[in-house]
Amino acid sequence: MTDLRHPIFARLYPRLDAATAKAGGDAHRAELLDGASGRVLELGAGYGANFPHYPAAVAEVVAVEPEPRLRALAARAAAGAPVPISVRPGVAEDLDLDDASFDVAVASLVLCSVRDPARALAELRRVLRPGGQLRYYEHVRGRTAGKVRLQRYADLVWPLISGGCRVSRPTDEWIAGSGFTVRGERRFEFPPTRAPNPASPHVLGIAVRD
Repeated sequence: MTDLRHPIFARLYPRLDAATAKAGGDAHRAELLDGASGRVLELGAGYGANFPHYPAAVAEVVAVEPEPRLRALAARAAAGAPVPISVRPGVAEDLDLDDASFDVAVASLVLCSVRDPARALAELRRVLRPGGQLRYYEHVRGRTAGKVRLQRYADLVWPLISGGCRVSRPTDEWIAGSGFTVRGERRFEFPPTRAPNPASPHVLGIAVRD
């Protein structure tokens, strides 16, 4: 199955993400992709929010998106991107792509929602050439007991309306334990707010396939 339909989330997400873009999300996406080059796989491309930020050194992007409405929006965004981008259906756990065929893989706010993160990371490792980069920008589990408790409560409801997003996943730890060596990583709270936000802990980093 290559289509995963989340019609409510697909309608809301572009609007919600536009608001976070103004608060700094666009800068995070630009940081994520700075220095990328060669052939790139983008996993869970959504509506194409990353597309404007790909640098000229990228020869080609293959963007995989399972949600049909978001995929259609991504295809439109690809037409105006600064590098060649093809958008196709697909799911993270079963990529119809050749082994060791990409220089870079991009996971941007997607590993929080895949059904089987371990399998998705194994697939990303499979399609990367040895020494290839995994560039990631993700929600992650908090570092305090209070934040983790808030995230666990949020995960009882939030996945039902957010396309399956789970904010309590220790995605950074999973990446480090999945055949990748982390070369650089920073954690931060986003967006900055005094109000309790279970989705605020983020990580942005680069890991290399062992």
